[in-house]
Amino acid sequence: MIATQSMVEISYGPKGLSLLRDGKSAQQAIDELLAVDDGKELRQVAVVDARGNVAAHTGKRCVAEAGHQTGDAFSVQANMMLNDTVWPAMASAFENSQGNLAKRLLSALQAAQGAGGDIRGKQSASLLVSENIKDDTPWKHILTDLRVDDHPDPIIELERLLDIQSAYALMNEGDNLLSKNEHETAGIKYQQAVKLAPNNEELPFWYAVTLADTGKIDQALPIFKRVFRINRNWVLLVQRLPASRLLTKDPQVMRKILSGTH
Repeated sequence: MIATQSMVEISYGPKGLSLLRDGKSAQQAIDELLAVDDGKELRQVAVVDARGNVAAHTGKRCVAEAGHQTGDAFSVQANMMLNDTVWPAMASAFENSQGNLAKRLLSALQAAQGAGGDIRGKQSASLLVSENIKDDTPWKHILTDLRVDDHPDPIIELERLLDIQSAYALMNEGDNLLSKNEHETAGIKYQQAVKLAPNNEELPFWYAVTLADTGKIDQALPIFKRVFRINRNWVLLVQRLPASRLLTKDPQVMRKILSGTH
Protein backbone atom coordinates (compact mmCIF):
# COMPACT_ATOMS: atom_id res chain seq x y z
CA MET A 1 0.00 0.00 0.00
CA ILE A 2 1.23 3.46 -0.88
CA ALA A 3 -0.51 6.73 -0.04
CA THR A 4 0.97 10.03 -1.15
CA GLN A 5 -0.26 13.61 -0.84
CA SER A 6 0.81 17.22 -0.16
CA MET A 7 2.41 18.67 -3.34
CA VAL A 8 1.82 15.24 -4.76
CA GLU A 9 4.15 13.33 -7.08
CA ILE A 10 1.81 10.75 -8.53
CA SER A 11 4.62 8.51 -9.73
CA TYR A 12 5.38 7.60 -6.12
CA GLY A 13 2.46 5.18 -6.40
CA PRO A 14 3.35 3.03 -9.44
CA LYS A 15 7.11 3.38 -8.94
CA GLY A 16 6.84 2.49 -5.28
CA LEU A 17 4.69 -0.55 -5.95
CA SER A 18 7.23 -1.71 -8.53
CA LEU A 19 9.98 -1.46 -5.91
CA LEU A 20 7.89 -3.48 -3.46
CA ARG A 21 7.27 -6.17 -6.10
CA ASP A 22 11.03 -6.35 -6.59
CA GLY A 23 11.40 -7.28 -2.92
CA LYS A 24 12.23 -3.89 -1.43
CA SER A 25 10.99 -3.17 2.07
CA ALA A 26 8.72 -0.22 2.85
CA GLN A 27 11.67 1.85 4.07
CA GLN A 28 13.85 0.92 1.10
CA ALA A 29 11.07 1.88 -1.29
CA ILE A 30 10.62 5.29 0.31
CA ASP A 31 14.36 5.89 0.42
CA GLU A 32 14.68 5.19 -3.30
CA LEU A 33 11.72 7.39 -4.19
CA LEU A 34 13.05 10.31 -2.17
CA ALA A 35 16.62 9.92 -3.42
CA VAL A 36 15.68 10.97 -6.96
CA ASP A 37 13.09 13.62 -6.12
CA ASP A 38 14.24 17.25 -5.83
CA GLY A 39 10.82 18.13 -4.40
CA LYS A 40 10.92 15.57 -1.59
CA GLU A 41 10.58 18.21 1.14
CA LEU A 42 7.14 19.08 -0.28
CA ARG A 43 5.97 15.45 -0.34
CA GLN A 44 4.13 13.28 2.11
CA VAL A 45 4.10 9.52 1.55
CA ALA A 46 3.50 6.33 3.51
CA VAL A 47 4.22 2.73 2.54
CA VAL A 48 3.11 -0.56 4.07
CA ASP A 49 4.73 -3.61 2.50
CA ALA A 50 3.41 -7.17 2.26
CA ARG A 51 5.18 -8.13 5.49
CA GLY A 52 3.50 -5.34 7.43
CA ASN A 53 6.56 -3.11 7.61
CA VAL A 54 5.68 0.58 7.65
CA ALA A 55 7.61 3.66 6.55
CA ALA A 56 6.45 7.26 6.19
CA HIS A 57 7.85 10.65 5.21
CA THR A 58 6.60 14.18 5.79
CA GLY A 59 8.75 16.77 4.03
CA LYS A 60 9.99 19.81 5.96
CA ARG A 61 8.20 22.16 3.55
CA CYS A 62 4.78 20.51 3.78
CA VAL A 63 2.24 23.14 4.82
CA ALA A 64 1.70 23.14 8.58
CA GLU A 65 0.29 21.56 10.47
CA ALA A 66 1.71 18.41 8.88
CA GLY A 67 2.90 15.10 10.23
CA HIS A 68 2.41 11.37 10.39
CA GLN A 69 2.23 8.51 12.89
CA THR A 70 2.85 4.83 12.24
CA GLY A 71 1.67 1.75 14.10
CA ASP A 72 1.19 -1.98 13.65
CA ALA A 73 0.93 -2.31 9.84
CA PHE A 74 -0.67 1.11 9.43
CA SER A 75 0.19 4.76 8.94
CA VAL A 76 -1.80 7.97 9.23
CA GLN A 77 -0.63 11.22 7.69
CA ALA A 78 -1.98 14.72 7.33
CA ASN A 79 -1.01 18.18 6.13
CA MET A 80 -2.69 21.60 6.07
CA MET A 81 -4.44 20.61 9.30
CA LEU A 82 -5.93 23.12 11.72
CA ASN A 83 -3.64 21.80 14.46
CA ASP A 84 -1.11 19.07 15.20
CA THR A 85 -3.52 16.84 17.13
CA VAL A 86 -5.19 15.50 13.99
CA TRP A 87 -2.95 12.59 13.04
CA PRO A 88 -2.47 11.35 16.64
CA ALA A 89 -6.27 11.35 16.96
CA MET A 90 -6.52 9.31 13.76
CA ALA A 91 -4.00 6.74 14.99
CA SER A 92 -5.69 6.40 18.37
CA ALA A 93 -9.14 5.99 16.83
CA PHE A 94 -7.92 3.35 14.39
CA GLU A 95 -6.09 1.36 17.07
CA ASN A 96 -9.02 1.40 19.49
CA SER A 97 -11.97 1.01 17.12
CA GLN A 98 -14.01 -2.13 16.52
CA GLY A 99 -15.56 -3.64 13.41
CA ASN A 100 -14.29 -4.42 9.95
CA LEU A 101 -11.45 -2.52 8.31
CA ALA A 102 -13.75 -0.08 6.49
CA LYS A 103 -15.43 0.87 9.77
CA ARG A 104 -12.07 1.32 11.49
CA LEU A 105 -10.80 3.53 8.68
CA LEU A 106 -13.99 5.58 8.86
CA SER A 107 -13.48 6.02 12.60
CA ALA A 108 -10.02 7.44 11.89
CA LEU A 109 -11.48 9.96 9.45
CA GLN A 110 -14.15 10.94 11.94
CA ALA A 111 -11.51 11.42 14.63
CA ALA A 112 -9.47 13.61 12.29
CA GLN A 113 -12.43 15.87 11.66
CA GLY A 114 -13.27 15.92 15.35
CA ALA A 115 -9.73 17.06 16.15
CA GLY A 116 -10.00 20.03 13.81
CA GLY A 117 -9.51 18.58 10.36
CA ASP A 118 -8.23 20.50 7.37
CA ILE A 119 -7.67 24.22 7.94
CA ARG A 120 -9.43 24.89 4.61
CA GLY A 121 -12.61 23.13 5.71
CA LYS A 122 -14.36 20.02 4.36
CA GLN A 123 -14.73 18.79 0.78
CA SER A 124 -13.98 15.12 0.04
CA ALA A 125 -13.43 11.68 1.58
CA SER A 126 -12.90 8.13 0.32
CA LEU A 127 -12.48 4.53 1.44
CA LEU A 128 -10.72 1.69 -0.36
CA VAL A 129 -10.46 -1.80 1.15
CA SER A 130 -9.25 -4.92 -0.65
CA GLU A 131 -8.80 -8.53 0.36
CA ASN A 132 -5.22 -9.74 0.74
CA ILE A 133 -5.50 -11.97 -2.32
CA LYS A 134 -3.36 -11.71 -5.42
CA ASP A 135 -4.63 -13.37 -8.59
CA ASP A 136 -5.74 -12.58 -12.14
CA THR A 137 -9.13 -11.22 -11.02
CA PRO A 138 -8.26 -8.37 -8.64
CA TRP A 139 -11.64 -6.69 -9.14
CA LYS A 140 -13.27 -9.59 -7.28
CA HIS A 141 -11.37 -8.76 -4.12
CA ILE A 142 -12.29 -5.09 -3.74
CA LEU A 143 -14.47 -5.03 -0.62
CA THR A 144 -15.08 -1.30 -0.38
CA ASP A 145 -14.42 1.44 -2.93
CA LEU A 146 -16.34 4.60 -2.08
CA ARG A 147 -15.65 8.22 -2.98
CA VAL A 148 -17.23 11.51 -2.04
CA ASP A 149 -15.54 14.08 -4.28
CA ASP A 150 -17.41 17.23 -3.29
CA HIS A 151 -19.83 17.54 -0.37
CA PRO A 152 -20.41 19.94 2.54
CA ASP A 153 -20.13 17.02 5.00
CA PRO A 154 -18.09 14.39 3.14
CA ILE A 155 -17.42 12.06 6.07
CA ILE A 156 -21.09 11.95 7.03
CA GLU A 157 -21.92 11.20 3.39
CA LEU A 158 -19.20 8.54 3.25
CA GLU A 159 -20.68 6.87 6.33
CA ARG A 160 -24.11 6.87 4.68
CA LEU A 161 -22.69 5.24 1.54
CA LEU A 162 -20.87 2.65 3.63
CA ASP A 163 -24.13 1.81 5.41
CA ILE A 164 -25.87 1.36 2.05
CA GLN A 165 -23.10 -0.91 0.80
CA SER A 166 -23.26 -2.93 4.02
CA ALA A 167 -27.03 -3.17 3.68
CA TYR A 168 -26.78 -4.66 0.19
CA ALA A 169 -24.14 -7.11 1.42
CA LEU A 170 -26.52 -8.21 4.19
CA MET A 171 -29.33 -8.57 1.65
CA ASN A 172 -27.16 -10.84 -0.48
CA GLU A 173 -26.34 -12.92 2.59
CA GLY A 174 -30.05 -13.16 3.32
CA ASP A 175 -30.82 -14.30 -0.24
CA ASN A 176 -28.19 -17.01 0.05
CA LEU A 177 -29.55 -18.20 3.40
CA LEU A 178 -33.11 -18.18 2.12
CA SER A 179 -32.12 -20.35 -0.84
CA LYS A 180 -30.85 -22.86 1.73
CA ASN A 181 -34.19 -22.69 3.60
CA GLU A 182 -32.56 -21.00 6.58
CA HIS A 183 -35.53 -18.69 6.90
CA GLU A 184 -35.04 -17.35 10.41
CA THR A 185 -31.40 -16.40 9.91
CA ALA A 186 -32.20 -14.91 6.50
CA GLY A 187 -34.92 -12.78 8.06
CA ILE A 188 -32.44 -11.40 10.57
CA LYS A 189 -30.08 -10.43 7.76
CA TYR A 190 -32.86 -8.66 5.87
CA GLN A 191 -33.94 -6.80 8.99
CA GLN A 192 -30.36 -5.69 9.61
CA ALA A 193 -30.14 -4.48 6.01
CA VAL A 194 -33.33 -2.42 6.26
CA LYS A 195 -32.17 -0.92 9.56
CA LEU A 196 -28.95 0.30 7.92
CA ALA A 197 -30.81 1.84 4.96
CA PRO A 198 -34.39 2.46 6.11
CA ASN A 199 -35.23 4.78 3.20
CA ASN A 200 -34.06 2.41 0.50
CA GLU A 201 -36.98 0.96 -1.50
CA GLU A 202 -34.95 -1.64 -3.36
CA LEU A 203 -33.88 -3.72 -0.37
CA PRO A 204 -37.40 -4.77 0.69
CA PHE A 205 -38.41 -5.21 -2.96
CA TRP A 206 -35.75 -7.84 -3.63
CA TYR A 207 -36.47 -9.47 -0.27
CA ALA A 208 -40.08 -9.88 -1.39
CA VAL A 209 -38.98 -11.18 -4.80
CA THR A 210 -36.78 -13.80 -3.15
CA LEU A 211 -39.59 -14.85 -0.83
CA ALA A 212 -42.03 -15.17 -3.72
CA ASP A 213 -39.55 -17.08 -5.87
CA THR A 214 -38.95 -19.60 -3.08
CA GLY A 215 -42.65 -20.29 -2.53
CA LYS A 216 -43.25 -17.93 0.40
CA ILE A 217 -45.73 -15.72 -1.39
CA ASP A 218 -47.84 -15.00 1.70
CA GLN A 219 -44.80 -13.49 3.44
CA ALA A 220 -43.90 -11.54 0.32
CA LEU A 221 -47.27 -9.91 -0.35
CA PRO A 222 -47.32 -7.32 2.47
CA ILE A 223 -43.76 -6.28 1.58
CA PHE A 224 -44.68 -5.88 -2.08
CA LYS A 225 -47.73 -3.85 -1.09
CA ARG A 226 -45.65 -1.40 0.97
CA VAL A 227 -43.07 -0.95 -1.78
CA PHE A 228 -45.70 -0.52 -4.51
CA ARG A 229 -47.40 2.16 -2.42
CA ILE A 230 -44.14 4.14 -2.28
CA ASN A 231 -43.24 3.85 -5.96
CA ARG A 232 -45.47 2.41 -8.68
CA ASN A 233 -42.50 1.68 -10.94
CA TRP A 234 -41.80 -1.42 -8.83
CA VAL A 235 -45.13 -2.79 -10.12
CA LEU A 236 -43.78 -2.56 -13.65
CA LEU A 237 -40.40 -4.00 -12.73
CA VAL A 238 -41.74 -7.07 -10.97
CA GLN A 239 -43.66 -8.03 -14.13
CA ARG A 240 -40.42 -7.97 -16.15
CA LEU A 241 -38.52 -10.32 -13.86
CA PRO A 242 -39.90 -13.71 -15.01
CA ALA A 243 -38.51 -13.17 -18.53
CA SER A 244 -35.05 -12.74 -17.00
CA ARG A 245 -35.58 -15.80 -14.77
CA LEU A 246 -35.34 -13.67 -11.65
CA LEU A 247 -38.84 -14.66 -10.56
CA THR A 248 -40.98 -17.72 -11.13
CA LYS A 249 -43.12 -17.70 -14.30
CA ASP A 250 -46.10 -19.13 -12.39
CA PRO A 251 -48.99 -16.86 -13.44
CA GLN A 252 -50.81 -17.45 -10.14
CA VAL A 253 -47.87 -16.02 -8.22
CA MET A 254 -47.86 -12.90 -10.39
CA ARG A 255 -51.62 -12.47 -10.01
CA LYS A 256 -51.26 -12.58 -6.24
CA ILE A 257 -48.40 -10.07 -6.32
CA LEU A 258 -50.41 -7.66 -8.45
CA SER A 259 -53.68 -8.17 -6.57
CA GLY A 260 -52.86 -5.45 -4.08
CA THR A 261 -51.83 -2.82 -6.60
CA HIS A 262 -55.23 -1.43 -7.44
